[in-house]
Amino acid sequence: MIRSVVCVVVTLSMGTWAASSAVAAEPHPFSIHDMLAMERISDHHVSPDGKRIVFVLRTTDLEANKGRTDLWLVDADGSNLRRLTTHPDADNNPRWSPDGQSILFLSTRSGSSQVWRIAVEGGEAQRLTTEPLDVSNLVVSPDGKQIAYSMDVFPDASPAETKERLDKIEKSKETGRVYDKLFIRHWDTWKDGRRSHVFVRSLDGKESVDVLKGQDTDSPSKPFGGPEEIAFTPDSKSIVYVTRDGGREEAWSTDLNLYVIAIDGSGKARCLTCANDALDTSPVFSPDGKTLAYLAMSRAGYEADKQTIMLMSWPEGTTKPLTDKWDRSADGITWSSNGTIFTTAQNVGQKSLFAIDAKGGDAKSTVWEGSIGGPEIAGDRIVYAMNSLRGPAELYSVKFDGSDIQPITKINAERLAAAKMGAPEQFSFTGWNGEKVYGYVVMPIDLDVTKKYPVAFLIHGGPQGSFGNDFHYRWNPQAYAGAGYAAVMIDFHGSTGYGQAFCDAIRGDWGGKPLEDLQKGLDAALQKYPWMDRDRIGALGASYGGYMINWIAGNWPDRFRCLVSHDGNLCERLAYFDTEELWFPEWEHGGTPWENPEGYEKHNPLNHVKNWKTPMLIIHGGLDFRVVETQGMSVFAAAQRRGIPSKFLYFPDENHWVLKPANSILWHETVLGWLDQWTKK
Repeated sequence: MIRSVVCVVVTLSMGTWAASSAVAAEPHPFSIHDMLAMERISDHHVSPDGKRIVFVLRTTDLEANKGRTDLWLVDADGSNLRRLTTHPDADNNPRWSPDGQSILFLSTRSGSSQVWRIAVEGGEAQRLTTEPLDVSNLVVSPDGKQIAYSMDVFPDASPAETKERLDKIEKSKETGRVYDKLFIRHWDTWKDGRRSHVFVRSLDGKESVDVLKGQDTDSPSKPFGGPEEIAFTPDSKSIVYVTRDGGREEAWSTDLNLYVIAIDGSGKARCLTCANDALDTSPVFSPDGKTLAYLAMSRAGYEADKQTIMLMSWPEGTTKPLTDKWDRSADGITWSSNGTIFTTAQNVGQKSLFAIDAKGGDAKSTVWEGSIGGPEIAGDRIVYAMNSLRGPAELYSVKFDGSDIQPITKINAERLAAAKMGAPEQFSFTGWNGEKVYGYVVMPIDLDVTKKYPVAFLIHGGPQGSFGNDFHYRWNPQAYAGAGYAAVMIDFHGSTGYGQAFCDAIRGDWGGKPLEDLQKGLDAALQKYPWMDRDRIGALGASYGGYMINWIAGNWPDRFRCLVSHDGNLCERLAYFDTEELWFPEWEHGGTPWENPEGYEKHNPLNHVKNWKTPMLIIHGGLDFRVVETQGMSVFAAAQRRGIPSKFLYFPDENHWVLKPANSILWHETVLGWLDQWTKK
């Protein structure tokens, strides 16, 4: 039975929503409606003088069925919080001018995404670009005279010529496309020949220059590359960009490289990292301009390899690894003026903030707990965003030595006070091979230890991922705690944040070590928390988690009351030919299906359908090109043919994730209704 959908309208004004009267009322159980009501902070940046912070604030508009974004300002000490932009269209990607007097940003207020500028003291925004195509990924040069951004163009065409060609295609009666190499489609988009190219434009009004003109490559990389893949050189005369020049091997290559070229596009781009066949990304210059730091992996074809911070002397080009002896994977680079690099890394169920000695590479934890992102320097402090299982991201600051943590924003404080949430607790147990494995429990709200509670057993995707201490907007364990469940999450072998060997352990063993960890982890949780009802448990997962649900259905068929499989493969062999990024299955299963067929059959859920007996809800998105929709349909067909109680929830307009607010509500109501049906009777 699907629960009724209660409409919560979130307004665009700060700190208010249509159900604001509920804020002052008696706290209520946390639900999907509370999750959508949370305002989301992102893309924060400290002013050049370190005194102010600009950030993006996203509110959810259920009537429009989308999020709306505006720019906000706050002083670094948390005072003077104010909204900077008020246009109903999207404003995002803010960047400070070097003098700190204005902010450049992207906005769709003109009907397309263009670059705008607004004075910090307010007033009307000024439009800076009139490109015929949408502009993305804004970066400002150190001297403030140039800006860089990306546009999707045909490699041999200008933006105007691209627009003309697109208009002609739209008017044509022909709809067929001919491909002669992969990718045909990527993530959620069919390829039409266009590429993301970096353009540089002088703010004196000259036309933009395509520094990748003629190149059949993307920069930033698709589908998730952003402004972090673009950097001006310290003299503002050249630009460093990241691209994968894979040719016909693009779909099975992870070889991203750094290139440098003059901002006017003259000369030939010079590859800075072509000696490394694996990923190189995220270029950041040191404050004195003498060193280029970037992130690099060492194993080609492996997208979850450890990211090491590399240092390249500039402009000579000698390179050395900085964090090669540190058993964590760096995520981002922030230079300070005192010879320290700050980075974040997944770390035993957290995403911690670390200080790295830029000479010796020694790493020291600065802030351990929570999920931390975007560290930036503000005088003698570090500004960062932090979210956790207890709430969404807010801004904080801390001294360089990790002392004196201070909150800067409390944007969601009233909403959090209005919603009862479950207490999270991390635990550990002995998993595969006698090794220590960690998990999290989020307890039901208003826990009464004399009662028994049903369990939602959540299995993360990746598989190189983690269900850690963070506030997730798709798989949030608080949604289950608010509905009366205990949520249990296990970071099985293959999870990130426990050392690279632990992460690597899943290769070629998708249904082995992880399943053993899940079995032992669930038993450990049931023993540690006797108020959990061991007879009323439902298991849920998406992506690799969806695969694992399909694997569990045939290899652990008597444990659960019900299952939920979201975007999970049924047949690993066929999935190789269905997906887009071929490097992933080739690494995980030890080559191609014709080179190593045993690798694809060893843990193939399809081979165990005969053992299925557990009621299953299957969910899939029609725009999911990573795990294609027919995999989900096949799971449903198998369950139906086996006579197993089953439902299929299909979203024709969603990709590997469910992103639209109304669809998110339907997803949660359907999933919780399914759990209730089988575990609360």
